[in-house]
Amino acid sequence: MTTKTNPFKVRSALGQTALLGGLLALLALALVPFVMMVVMSLKSNAQIFAHFWEPPAPARWDFYAKAWDALHGYIVNTLIIALATVAGVLTLSSLAGYTFARHRFPGREALYYLILALMMIPGVLTLIPSFALVKSIALPEIHLGSWTFGPFALLNTRGALILPYISGGQILGIVLCRSFLQGLPEEMFEAARLDGASEFEIYRQIALPLSKPILAAIAITTTLGVYNDYIWPLVTLTDNNIQTFSVGVTKFAGEYNLDYGPTLAGYALGSLPLLLLFALGMRPFIQGLTAGAIKA
Repeated sequence: MTTKTNPFKVRSALGQTALLGGLLALLALALVPFVMMVVMSLKSNAQIFAHFWEPPAPARWDFYAKAWDALHGYIVNTLIIALATVAGVLTLSSLAGYTFARHRFPGREALYYLILALMMIPGVLTLIPSFALVKSIALPEIHLGSWTFGPFALLNTRGALILPYISGGQILGIVLCRSFLQGLPEEMFEAARLDGASEFEIYRQIALPLSKPILAAIAITTTLGVYNDYIWPLVTLTDNNIQTFSVGVTKFAGEYNLDYGPTLAGYALGSLPLLLLFALGMRPFIQGLTAGAIKA
């Protein structure tokens, strides 16, 4: 007795195999620059020029020690600024997004569209006004009895980065949170109000738990923006002890502008926090990006 092979199943299996092969090929192409960076970071200039396609022999792990000694302070500063920025952006954007999505007040739509319009303004156009504003924010010297405080200036402090990052980063956060929360069933919120829950309790116990995917997406995009920003830290910070990684690695590369190994080792070390971020947050990040396509 012979069995017939279903041609549709065969085509489906072949199609899935071809799709998987194509995705693996694209993944390999995407990883080639990173792999080449790691390989060349373990080579001296002589090894790179004479044996470019060969593995490092011997591997120069001392380049990573030099890069770590020079850059670990910049990485720590950047992570501190990124964590403070993410906390501020998530707090303000979730509160504002909840307000725009679940409350009606005069001028709500006009105010929302004004916020939406800010996304069309390139950041470089606000560079000079933002710098002038940050420079003007300062407190004079304060005397309280025998105690003296100040003077306090925002410029050349971590606050000169954190506060503008929060104010600019929450624009996208408000749009995403509002769009996400508008897709949730109104019955949940009405039932909570009938049970006597306050607006803050509804926000904290219903809106925030359901918004975890979109908040994770906002957190990751905000962290990337802070980590990769170069112009604003370069303009506002002159103290090398609080400088960020993007500026610090450029200075480090300038010190080794004729030696590629330590420079590439510095770039490889700087990419580790971002790789860890995506490894831990990829699932909620994808859920947040696709959440808007699912209707309640």
